[in-house]
Amino acid sequence: MSSTVSYRIFNSVRNRIAVLQGGRRSYSRGASIRNQLKWRHFPQTSSTLKNRIPCGSFALQKAFRHTSTEEEDFHLQLSPEQVNDLLRAGESSHKLLDFNSGVPVLRFESNQLAANSPVEDRQGVASCMQTNGLMFGIFDGHGGHACAQAVSERLFYYMAVSLMSQQTLGQMEEAMENMQPLLPILQWLKHPGASIYKDVTSVHLDHLRVYWQELLDLHMEMGLSIEEALMYSFQRLDSDISLEIQAPLEDEVTKNLSLQVAFSGATACMAHVNGIHLHVANAGDCRAILGVQEDNGVWSCLPLTRDHNAWNEAELSRLKREHPESEDRTLIIDDRLLGVLIPCRAFGDVQLKWSKELQRSVLERGFDTEALNIYQFTPPHYYTPPYLTAKPEVTYHKLRPQDKFLVLASDGLWDMLGNEDVVRLVVGHLSKVGCHKPDLDQRPANLGLMQSLLLQRKASGLHAADQNVATHLIRHAIGSNEYGEMEPERLAAMLTLPEDVARMYRDDITVMVVFFNSESIDTYYKEGSESHPVAKASTNTI
Repeated sequence: MSSTVSYRIFNSVRNRIAVLQGGRRSYSRGASIRNQLKWRHFPQTSSTLKNRIPCGSFALQKAFRHTSTEEEDFHLQLSPEQVNDLLRAGESSHKLLDFNSGVPVLRFESNQLAANSPVEDRQGVASCMQTNGLMFGIFDGHGGHACAQAVSERLFYYMAVSLMSQQTLGQMEEAMENMQPLLPILQWLKHPGASIYKDVTSVHLDHLRVYWQELLDLHMEMGLSIEEALMYSFQRLDSDISLEIQAPLEDEVTKNLSLQVAFSGATACMAHVNGIHLHVANAGDCRAILGVQEDNGVWSCLPLTRDHNAWNEAELSRLKREHPESEDRTLIIDDRLLGVLIPCRAFGDVQLKWSKELQRSVLERGFDTEALNIYQFTPPHYYTPPYLTAKPEVTYHKLRPQDKFLVLASDGLWDMLGNEDVVRLVVGHLSKVGCHKPDLDQRPANLGLMQSLLLQRKASGLHAADQNVATHLIRHAIGSNEYGEMEPERLAAMLTLPEDVARMYRDDITVMVVFFNSESIDTYYKEGSESHPVAKASTNTI
């Protein structure tokens, strides 16, 4: 790799990181908008965890890459093979052909590339064992990875319980009362990772049990609709995260874990597939899109989510409705909620939900907040909390044979690539690896697709083709120039940026691509729903 490219990228931010190094009191305003950190003006960043971590915290030891800010040291070189190894380290692929005949999913492929250390994104895939349905989730943490980890491990359980019938919920409660094994709730196809909550699992189960007891009291024979279940699950889990640290806790491990979860945050995008019914729930700025191929062969993108941030007029209107008119000018400052947070919806982040008095009362219980990396900052104009919500926006879409794939990703991808760019890259990848050849080769393609394919063919000699489409997307997200052309030197430079610079140029990127079985979907329409029972679906179509 030419050191000129590396130095150009590095030198352009040398002055900007001076603020970060000078006591790390605030974030630089000089970084490009796509790379600004979600939290601003806090004393510490998630990548500056103290060396002294108390018993019970789960801050991981940093995996240092290269942190020198001296020009002469920044001449790292990566071979094409090393670039591929770095890009492909987190990839995975799962085929579901024989998994569940009621879910028209062929396979899903995923990958993750860290910018933070430790990485703050999480992902998960699981099926509901007592109801029909397959769940996919992307969870983007900020202020640390604690909240994203907790939500990725717990949200699917709340969703699965929400969909259970009264009979199944009764069986769950009876098993608990008689100290018998519970019915299996989830089958994980892709687990968020090694659990850091083994010592507090009983607390989480207790709160899940209280939730299903309340569902039992509703006396709904068939359970909630999928849309209702998604709404309830997001908000109930967020409420439990808040209540768990307010309750008196004797165990030091539980106290520290609960505090870190509540005071960090996470956005979430979750998809539930049941037969031809696709529901997507989103809170924050992760995103979901569908890749659609019409009968004439033209590909298009169907967005299933809207980013909840300052650029969403509907979100701004919601915030103004929920707060006094006197706060209209201070709700969003510098394109951030209260001048602090980019997403306007998220789990955790109790600093933007609790009253000042409640925050003080919790933090005065003897926590070592500095060692736990807890942000202690109340933004100006903090008058009428809560300002932040985990209430998701839920979209329903009835799958059609022309709906070929679903892309879920954290904002690290969408900061770099537009929706249409992602669809073009996935389609181009399918053509390159030999999938969907009848659709791509025998039918006319639009001009945009042809241009994308030509660009990819031009770059094909520069690196071996990725077999994983999520890896392909990440490669182009960080390695393409403004014209959509792959630049190997740029790619290598982005992978070797020093740790204190990398986060200013890119975020953690987590991508999941779900491929649908068009023939199976077509069969649903031909045979009718009688032979394919599905759970209740809402009617909020797009």
